[in-house]
Amino acid sequence: MQFSDQYAGDVDSAQAYDRLSSSENTVLIDVRTRAEWNFVGVPDLSAIGKEVLFVEWQSFPPAAPVTDFASGLSALLAQQGFDQDSELYFLCRSGQRSQSAAIALTQAGFGKCFNVSGGFEGPLDPKNHRGTQSGWKAAGLPWVQS
Repeated sequence: MQFSDQYAGDVDSAQAYDRLSSSENTVLIDVRTRAEWNFVGVPDLSAIGKEVLFVEWQSFPPAAPVTDFASGLSALLAQQGFDQDSELYFLCRSGQRSQSAAIALTQAGFGKCFNVSGGFEGPLDPKNHRGTQSGWKAAGLPWVQS
């Protein structure tokens, strides 16, 4: 686990899944776009009795961050029974947008915001494919595609 002064730190996909599996007060927040959720796939937490929260950091096509991201997500978390002491795990494609989202929620008063480094698909491999080197898919964690 790597720590930052702007958010709780970075964890890899396996570490995030372990915490999500072992602690009730944890949630995975996928901040990719609707297009990514629909065409690339999403994490599947059904085996551990949880659901992923889907909240876009940016809309598609890529633009500036959603202006009410922090307030909208804060309200959704409260609706779901999570509070500022909950562990929040942010996931995007490769770990960049999710890091920004973790920083934004930390600034909104949530103290345990973690970035899932490597994201859902990780970086491009030598053949320009994602999902083979690091990230949720490469770690063999459960996911589904529509």
